Amino acid sequence: MRRFKSVLACDVGNSRISLGSVVDEKVIHRRDILIEQFDVLPDALEEIFDKCEQPVIIAACSVQPEYFTLLESAVRERLNQPVLLIGRDLPPPMKTALAEPERVGTDRLCSAAMAYHRLGGACVVADFGTAITIDCVDDDGIFLGGAILPGLRMSIDVLASGTALLPRVNLEKPSWVIGKNTRQAIIAGVISAARGALRWLTEAYATELGHWPEVIVTGGDAELVIADLQDVVHAIVPDLCLMGIALAATKGSEDSSSNITSDEK
Repeated sequence: MRRFKSVLACDVGNSRISLGSVVDEKVIHRRDILIEQFDVLPDALEEIFDKCEQPVIIAACSVQPEYFTLLESAVRERLNQPVLLIGRDLPPPMKTALAEPERVGTDRLCSAAMAYHRLGGACVVADFGTAITIDCVDDDGIFLGGAILPGLRMSIDVLASGTALLPRVNLEKPSWVIGKNTRQAIIAGVISAARGALRWLTEAYATELGHWPEVIVTGGDAELVIADLQDVVHAIVPDLCLMGIALAATKGSEDSSSNITSDEK
């Protein structure tokens, strides 16, 4: 039996920490802290914690050990609570078909687990963040793996730093197909590459699965990418990873409770 009413979920990424109060598989309050804003992290944690239904458990997934250390320290000092890290304190929420499952990002597993939990069948989960991940889950809820490619802004940065004349441009939703200047060409190129990768990989995964899977997308740049992919994408779920972290915390708590004897209960 669960011993908490809500989860303060923390997604520690490469460029930000996302915090959310999750109740009944819904994110009630959310706050995103960018790298350059880390000085406000303790106040943000306290703000979200105070809005959580008590009692609350704090759970996290992390792809950035340095930032997780900052998060864990802030939680300990400000909230006097432990942070349960998926992969360290909590088991991943999904089985995999990987040779080295411990090496896959727990953020990918959390998002995939939540998508499968909601859909109940094979799915493709695409996260358009700092990096782009496009993963596949089979009908039995097994994480099969996927693809990783540079995110939109990373691609722009590489073009600017690796060439003499290409500028660093700001992203926007293109209203053009053929770029009429360098800025338009770069924007069209990086967004079209992401769209093409999602479409091609989904078709390839469908061939492997034997049928067409539902496609769920998330991440800060998702809206830019899926604008012209309504025929491919089933839904965009901005809070997918945070909900997946809460799902992992729930499963971990239930598994722990199942190991308690009747006398202990």
